[in-house]
Amino acid sequence: MYLTSEKKAEIFAQYGKDAKNTGSAESQIALFTYRINHLTEHLRANQKDFGTERAMLALVGKRRRLLDYLKRIDIERYRAIIKELGIRK
Repeated sequence: MYLTSEKKAEIFAQYGKDAKNTGSAESQIALFTYRINHLTEHLRANQKDFGTERAMLALVGKRRRLLDYLKRIDIERYRAIIKELGIRK
């Protein structure tokens, strides 16, 4: 499995304030980005996997909504997370 609980804890520790802080917008955005990158690689190899493509587009939408929320609430945190993760605006 590509996303173990140790990997999740590492992502939450790096982007949230703590490994237990799973609800912060930055940690959720980082987790969605990790999952989107994994699914993108999968879809490059399996171009006809439309179920996975649909799931990835749903994740992209969730991440976009969280980014919009963060931009509305605190523009500096938004700029920091997109710079750190390399997300296009």
